[in-house]
Amino acid sequence: MGMADAQAAADARRTLAETAARLAAAGAPTEAVAAFEPAARRFGIPRKARLVPLGRVWRLGVLLLEEDGGVRATGRVTRAVPPGHPGHMAVSTEERREVRAAAHRGPFPAGSTVHYDADPIELTPEALTGATGPLFLEDGRVQVRWSLSASAGRDLEPYLAEREALLLDPPQGAT
Repeated sequence: MGMADAQAAADARRTLAETAARLAAAGAPTEAVAAFEPAARRFGIPRKARLVPLGRVWRLGVLLLEEDGGVRATGRVTRAVPPGHPGHMAVSTEERREVRAAAHRGPFPAGSTVHYDADPIELTPEALTGATGPLFLEDGRVQVRWSLSASAGRDLEPYLAEREALLLDPPQGAT
């Protein structure tokens, strides 16, 4: 890892922070990000699953941009809505229902979007080189992998500019 990689990581941090500042100044809508804690027993007392708030983010495609310019990989998402009744469905359906219930019980406005299992991305050359997530460093450039199955990426700065524009001025009928 050379100077070009270190500069690319520094440029990425700057670009992300500048994007966050512009989105904040424009009053762009944010969404909640939380940590999921499954149901458990504590000192013999059952505790329901819960979503613990971690902050607010702007969803920019495969990235969740934090208000301080930090970035997370888009993980899973739910809404804070009534979960419905158990229906002896597939395990995955019941797991999603449990997460919805946790969001509904949590401190999130009714109907709001809540992201969870959204891992932070470390913006260092060491972490980005060979990374398999949405951000990676290649040939001295930080790139965005828009699909985890894609091997090629797109430069971070134009990707963020496009996603920022879509968030600030969505196409008619998209909201």
